Amino acid sequence: MTQATTISPQTRRLITAILLLSAFVSLASQTMMVTALPVIEHELHVSLNAVQWLTTGYTLIIGIVTPLSSNLYDKFTNRQVFLWTIGAFIIGTVIGCLATNFYSLLSARLIQAAASGMLMSFQMTTMISIYPIEKRGAILGLSSLVISTAPALGPTLAGFILQVLPWRWLFIIVLPFMVLVFIIGYFKLQNFSTPRKIKVDYLSVFISLVGSGLALGSLTVFEISPVAGWLMLGSGLIIIALFVCRQLHLANPMLKVQIFKYSSFRLMTLVGIFAFMILLGTEQLIPIFTENVLKMGSFASGLVLLPGAICNGLAASYIGRLYDQYGPKWLIITGGLLMIAASYPLVTISAHSSIMVLTLAYAVRMIGNAFVFSPALSEAFSALSQAENSHGTALNNTLRQVAGAVSVTMLVVISGIPQQLVMGIRLAMWITVILIFLMLITFGHYLSISKRS
Repeated sequence: MTQATTISPQTRRLITAILLLSAFVSLASQTMMVTALPVIEHELHVSLNAVQWLTTGYTLIIGIVTPLSSNLYDKFTNRQVFLWTIGAFIIGTVIGCLATNFYSLLSARLIQAAASGMLMSFQMTTMISIYPIEKRGAILGLSSLVISTAPALGPTLAGFILQVLPWRWLFIIVLPFMVLVFIIGYFKLQNFSTPRKIKVDYLSVFISLVGSGLALGSLTVFEISPVAGWLMLGSGLIIIALFVCRQLHLANPMLKVQIFKYSSFRLMTLVGIFAFMILLGTEQLIPIFTENVLKMGSFASGLVLLPGAICNGLAASYIGRLYDQYGPKWLIITGGLLMIAASYPLVTISAHSSIMVLTLAYAVRMIGNAFVFSPALSEAFSALSQAENSHGTALNNTLRQVAGAVSVTMLVVISGIPQQLVMGIRLAMWITVILIFLMLITFGHYLSISKRS
């Protein structure tokens, strides 16, 4: 008897509500700080390069910590992992509420990020485990709703808060929600997983931290010194390759990279990665354009993104159920076509572009993204066993976060190459169109493999 058949529907609903709320808060926190960076820069008297680490460091820590989550999920009960993770996020948030200098504030963000990385993997693994496979599309639709909507809403919420309150309220407002989640989890969350006596390979942990730290850290160093950036990236990739080789020869690997042998996991994870790169890249480029070219404020720029975030959330919650009925083929093709159709106003953007047209184009692209992301996420796990779900989740989340960070950095750098920012934004938007075609080509390859098998 599986976990999915032994847990009552009422318990499932409670677990789902707790996980989605905590994941939403943590992911919104990841992007809320973007709007506050200029305020913190002036109030704490730090440079722009230093203050950027409040957002860049958050993303890097998530990418570094996430591979560890599969071991923790196997070694401890679901209740222990959840309470310790939420507890760590609360500690980080309290430090942020009380921060008096930049270094205490950075520490708060990094603690939050470590907890957030664990929480995202825990949320996906748990929801895959407690629901029967025929409902997986619907439940991962809810998960993808949170993954895509929360980061998009973060800057808008933060812009509104900062209109009337100091930046510390970005932590103060988050705190009661996470305390509430901890209390509900403490009294209501049951143990439904069985820990296994696994031996943690500390050398793998060390190699993983060093390799991913160097590779991800290089993204920020490139802007300061390209040579140092390439050295860090090359060293990081070599160490990551050694990590992968070690996992292939361990009886109980820290991360079961063997699951890449499944074409569904390998190719559909790549489809989801392309979709996430397009989502984050577009989401980053539009505020740069509206604030620097159209001279709009951060709150108004956030409002341009808001309809798209809402449309994405509404579509994602419905598309998961369609996947359960019809599979991924026409959903992903439709999503790709919608994203291409919405690209014309973006690649022809100018100082005279209509805000209404820009808002509509972004909303259509976000709807298209929802058609792709949720089915790709569900299909990626279709061939994995129950024991492989935690490893699949860790790999999927890690690769997605890394690709998202690469996408944002790459597109921002490209947008700054031409002397005129408008031309740079157009060039970067064309890169997102190329990513859409790569996504559809990858999906076409998956369909051809599926037909042969």
